[in-house]
Amino acid sequence: MSVRKPADGSGALSEAARTTSRKRHQLTLKARESLGIDGVVGVESFDDQELVVETDQGVLLIRGEGLHIRELNLESGTLHADGLVRVMEYAGDSLGKRGKGLLAKLFK
Repeated sequence: MSVRKPADGSGALSEAARTTSRKRHQLTLKARESLGIDGVVGVESFDDQELVVETDQGVLLIRGEGLHIRELNLESGTLHADGLVRVMEYAGDSLGKRGKGLLAKLFK
């Protein structure tokens, strides 16, 4: 997995920079094995069976087998993952807006 940070190395971007450089939310799934997501705000958790991705349209749960994040670029808001995708489901508002209540619901 490669993660790109701002050129200054700080790891932080201003809100204006994030908004202008990030793409609108979009999903691309090829043959259920190659997934591209635009509009990614962050990745809350991941393993080989589940990815929990915060997008600008809400939290996206991706379940499958052999899931692997190939590339994550929070500056541009893109994520590319490989593996067999079985389920993609939106869980509502972003985690920052809903707080711990949503996490409790996700992991019951």
